Amino acid sequence: MEPTKKNIPSFSLTRQIETIKYQIETAISAAIDRGMFILGENVTLLEAEVAADCGAVEGIGVANGSDALFLALQACGVGPGDEVITTPFTFFATAGSIRRAGARPVFADIEPDTWNIDPERIEDRITERTRAIMPVHLYGCPANMDRIMTLARKNDLFVVEDAAQAIGALYRGKPIGSIGDATCFSFFPTKNLGAFGDAGMVVVRDKQIGERVRILRVHGAQPKYYHQHLGINSRLDELQAAILRVKRGHLEGWTERRREIASLYNQLLGDLNEYGLKVPVEPDYATHVYHQYTIGVEKRDELQGYLKEKGVHGTVYYPLPLHLQKVFADLGYKEGDFPVSEQACKEVLSLPMFPELTDGEVRYVGEAIRDFLGL
Repeated sequence: MEPTKKNIPSFSLTRQIETIKYQIETAISAAIDRGMFILGENVTLLEAEVAADCGAVEGIGVANGSDALFLALQACGVGPGDEVITTPFTFFATAGSIRRAGARPVFADIEPDTWNIDPERIEDRITERTRAIMPVHLYGCPANMDRIMTLARKNDLFVVEDAAQAIGALYRGKPIGSIGDATCFSFFPTKNLGAFGDAGMVVVRDKQIGERVRILRVHGAQPKYYHQHLGINSRLDELQAAILRVKRGHLEGWTERRREIASLYNQLLGDLNEYGLKVPVEPDYATHVYHQYTIGVEKRDELQGYLKEKGVHGTVYYPLPLHLQKVFADLGYKEGDFPVSEQACKEVLSLPMFPELTDGEVRYVGEAIRDFLGL
């Protein structure tokens, strides 16, 4: 039976803000009254709170997730002539940060089930110039960190985790942020923990790396006005930190709700593999936080168009792998080099996912997909 048309966005902040608007207004007002807008009390407290949540030694608030990656690499000593191994199936900032640091992105293909970097593809990419591995916990699902850390330690490499989509995720019961040398978070408004603008953080297990990030985020000054390093201006804004501290108090409940929604999607769609549709995988080592609920479907574009007609807004993350992006043409990659990533770009579709989504809306999406498949 064809469901009645609704309007279901892929993501909505307005519903969330309605429930916490008074708390946020109060926090912002208090920050304004204190009159300290750069690296103030809220930044200091949020850094400590997120670090504790992640089982990290310390957190360093920065302007955005892209800068977090760049500064973490710099703090690990990555620079011109170095190589960093990462995935071609991710947002541009991952490889962009490597290039910004002056290093060369070296890609390794992904696993076909999790869409995370395949550790078995990493080892043969390691050269004498390799300095670090940058795994991405895509869509909120942790990558296989045991194998990655083993390779890193064997080859004396840093591990800088791109956890922009994975705050609150667990790996074998341990929080993401407690495993690699540095872990980078984005607090872009659409993230599981999102600011009202750009914001990010690096958490570290080594105080020396953390101190270098802290220096580099203020133009490399230590002390103020004395510069031994070429840093950038990348500070987490005090007002954004105040907002994030309010929202952090709700993150656990929001994460639980995301997992409930994912479970309902799985019930509705989990039997459709024979029709060319696969649901997200949660490996036994991972606790997925479902920043995105992403399916793989052979007729992706057709399904996306059909859902749009039904008022359901699905999004493609990501339509073109990084090794085929024009800006990286000088790296010498070509179509066919990373077939699993290239196939994923043709098949992935992220369905509506945010904590305020109702069960009825989820069922509507599931029914629309089944209707598209003729079921």
